[in-house]
Amino acid sequence: MATNRFALRKEAEKRLRYFDYNLVVIVIFLLIFGLVMVYSSSSYDAFLTFGNATYYFRKQLISIVVGLGIMIALTFFPYQLLMRMTAAAYIFAAVLIFLIIPFGHEANGAKRWIYLFGISIQPAEYAKLAMIVFLAGAIMKMGRGINTWKGFGIILVLVGIISGMVWFVTSNASSAIIIFGIALIMFFVSTPDYKRYIILGGGLILAAVLVVLVIVANASGSDAGNIGGYRGARILAWLDPEAYASGKGFQTLQALYAIGSGGLFGKGLGESMQKLGFIPEAQNDMIFSVICEELGLFGALALMLLFVLLLWRLKIIADNASDMFGSLLVVGVMGHIAIQVILNIAVVTNIIPNTGISLPFISYGGSAMICTLAEIGLCLSVARRIRMRDY
Repeated sequence: MATNRFALRKEAEKRLRYFDYNLVVIVIFLLIFGLVMVYSSSSYDAFLTFGNATYYFRKQLISIVVGLGIMIALTFFPYQLLMRMTAAAYIFAAVLIFLIIPFGHEANGAKRWIYLFGISIQPAEYAKLAMIVFLAGAIMKMGRGINTWKGFGIILVLVGIISGMVWFVTSNASSAIIIFGIALIMFFVSTPDYKRYIILGGGLILAAVLVVLVIVANASGSDAGNIGGYRGARILAWLDPEAYASGKGFQTLQALYAIGSGGLFGKGLGESMQKLGFIPEAQNDMIFSVICEELGLFGALALMLLFVLLLWRLKIIADNASDMFGSLLVVGVMGHIAIQVILNIAVVTNIIPNTGISLPFISYGGSAMICTLAEIGLCLSVARRIRMRDY
């Protein structure tokens, strides 16, 4: 009799799984906050352009609803099946980016979108998700081979191909850098040898410094350098935004004015002045500057704290995942969100040159929102397979 009770209790323990409600609450709060800020930052421009102050708000709401549906579906999806889709994920990313060449829609001087059945898709965002799946599977299948320079090099070259396609086909350097950064973070946590990352990181920093020095040395004094085209002009504007106030430095200067005028507690929700035509498309990459202006340093720090809590919850899931593949998936999502948050805030505050990087869950953008929520769904799927007794 006692044996039967013991067996029943063990069976109940196996069925009792962990679900991270804290992660869900943080994500929902970020989504609501993002919706409020999208409306606040875009209502003026939306009314002037479309005659409807809620235009961007409604489109963002639709993206969130679709994204939440996908997130819920993936929460109950057995993520282990993705191990079989490693090659398919890589091919999917490559094909989707390649489709921009014949079918891409050009906006603001770059082809980054594809329209399918009236829906705008940004392949670079889906490529980030696909590459997380590919890298997790590739690292698992390579096993100890990833610790060798040959194995490390093979995966790095494959990642470099996709990053290069994103950079040159879509003219989206920021997404290419993010994909490469995600790969390095996933490599870092899966290999014990840190020397290669010190060498690689040092080489990249040195290369970046040399590029900046060459561009500065060949600057023509106009709004564009002799070397680097518009990217060279962005670097020059980053170093001295006031000298390029009428061109590439305009958006950065307006964002800095917004941050500075917000003070400690801000002007109040909806009271931003810089969003009234001064910051181009304030609901996108520069939305953090509007947050600083309306909610002040207090609001900005509160938002950053939410992101820290989000990453902390993801770390707990990664640490307690039932297998290495699930842990790597969550690490990839952590890396993606962390890189984008850090780079977005760095761009807005002019710590790094201006480049198009959205703020996860906050910035306006359908593809980015749907893909990020899909990533959270995968993390919740991993969390559901954590046994409570192991947590």
